[in-house]
Amino acid sequence: MSTPVAGRRDPDRDPGLQPERTRLAWRRTTLSGTVVAVLAVKAALHGGTSAAGVVACAVCCVLWLGFLSVAHRRVRALATAASPAAFAPRHAAAAVLCTVAMALCGAALVL
Repeated sequence: MSTPVAGRRDPDRDPGLQPERTRLAWRRTTLSGTVVAVLAVKAALHGGTSAAGVVACAVCCVLWLGFLSVAHRRVRALATAASPAAFAPRHAAAAVLCTVAMALCGAALVL
């Protein structure tokens, strides 16, 4: 097994696989977010509706749409370019914000 040297490419590594794995990871994460949003709707509607439950559910759905937008943009960038650009810090921050806020909304619905 050879070790890569600075400035030289490893002949055993296929650079085309990394973007594909990353794209699949984004799809799995989006699917997980979709499940969370559906469960939030179910929790908000279970046992009657309340104003707080509907608001938390609506916020969770908006956050899911925001995460879906960021993920879709990244998946398209990974699919179209042979060597995709680095993930922009503002997009990464938006994805993290949506994920954490969605978790907080889910926790508020459960409690």
